[in-house]
Amino acid sequence: MNRPAVLVTGGATRIGAAIVRGFAKAGWHVVIHYRASATLADDLAATLPSAETIGFDLNDDDAAVAAITALAGRLPDWRCLVNSASVFDYDPVTALDPATCREAMQVNALAPARMAQAYLAHAASKATRTVIQITDMKIANTNPDFFSYTMSKHALAATIGMLAKGASSPQDRIYGIAPGAILASHDQSEEETELSHRLNLLGRKTGPEEIADVAVFLAGGMLASGQSLFIDSGQHLLDQPRDVIWLAREQA
Repeated sequence: MNRPAVLVTGGATRIGAAIVRGFAKAGWHVVIHYRASATLADDLAATLPSAETIGFDLNDDDAAVAAITALAGRLPDWRCLVNSASVFDYDPVTALDPATCREAMQVNALAPARMAQAYLAHAASKATRTVIQITDMKIANTNPDFFSYTMSKHALAATIGMLAKGASSPQDRIYGIAPGAILASHDQSEEETELSHRLNLLGRKTGPEEIADVAVFLAGGMLASGQSLFIDSGQHLLDQPRDVIWLAREQA
């Protein structure tokens, strides 16, 4: 293989799939992770110049670490890990649901942290190695909705600076990408989606391809390690009282 390799978790659908396409377009070999979307992952891989799929469940972080170690043993130039997979289930700030919280912390924070550690310990590349954690603009613009999800993304965001300072060598890079409202969520109607995606300082919709472009840029290691970029048309600079799902619903 003469292409640099990237693993994108949750790469079969939504933003993960956009990131996969972005790296493939840039000439990378893409490893597409899935949990239950094997057919979608295979279909996506079939459209790309150099791709493969891998399935494991982030609810089992030991299995995730084993998968990282196995990949490291056979990818000769593994330059980037993108932790994009996440769960996004609702619980309110007044009634945290313990099961929702445990799964959010497991899938959105614990598993990505351990996978990053395993990648930095075992992946081989003569070039800069990069870990990219996909967080959320909610780490700067909090609201009372999706309480457990938001907690987990704050935990994931905390790993970026910590890994950059203590778990990587000087040539490695640890970054974060914090998206805003990008794709329809839950039971949003088309009208509500159109409204919610423009509730930002620029009044514009941020596209998934913008996240992909930034991920490819960061994988080049051109920024100092430990930084996060907000790709949200300025949404994180606001102080919104609720998630944009409900704010748009009120307007609609």
